Amino acid sequence: WGGVDVALTGLCALLLCCSPMLAGCHQVTFFPATLTRPAGSSATFFCNISMENNSSSEYHLNWYKETNHTDTQKIAEISRNIPQTKTEKYLLSNHTPAFKIEILNLHQNDSGSYYCGLITVFRHNKIEESNRSHLVVTAAPEKVNTTDEPDMEESSPLDHIKAMLLGILLLAGVIVLLVFGYCIITYRRGEDELPQQGVLALQKEEKPPVVSVSTVDYGVLEFQWDPHTQVPPETCPDDQTEYATIVFPDEKPVTPERGKKRQD
Repeated sequence: WGGVDVALTGLCALLLCCSPMLAGCHQVTFFPATLTRPAGSSATFFCNISMENNSSSEYHLNWYKETNHTDTQKIAEISRNIPQTKTEKYLLSNHTPAFKIEILNLHQNDSGSYYCGLITVFRHNKIEESNRSHLVVTAAPEKVNTTDEPDMEESSPLDHIKAMLLGILLLAGVIVLLVFGYCIITYRRGEDELPQQGVLALQKEEKPPVVSVSTVDYGVLEFQWDPHTQVPPETCPDDQTEYATIVFPDEKPVTPERGKKRQD
């Protein structure tokens, strides 16, 4: 029986030594070690898993928060085959062998230590914990800055409307100036044309009127009988037509009208 006890003891020791090799050797790290963020923002941590053997084995990660090194709280979990999971407070992403956790909408009570725990198929009752990382959440920035940004965003449409109105007013002013200038130019042209028209009218009025001058020519009428055309008294009708020849002596002065008549 003594030999049997020795054999059983050696077998147990061998199983204990080989169990990590059968389950696969893991190393879990959590970073960054320290992170400081203002309230209202987000904080991101990474959990990295190094697997030497049985890399195809199933596992999942738990995320923990530790306050005052005494209270530990499980805040989230993710499995190997799940690409992403999200809650109201946490966003977990699977980038095997690295896993990312993002803590959203930070408050000052989110300050504390965070770490992840690996649970494999072969060891359901044992959690391989990572190192601790410390998160510090500071006070939110001054309210002046936070309120100024919405005011600027809200005032931007008003500024746009004001700019449009200003542009319309400027355009209307330019149009009015152009019309006013055109009216002034046309008015001045009209004033310049009026004196010219008055001068032309005066020139027309200053021309002497055309007066017709009548002239009188004096001459001597001599009536002569044509002996060849005389008719006996008994055969002449009561009504006789007599022909006379008008002779203008050359010694009389010849007026232009008289000379023209002589030419005709």
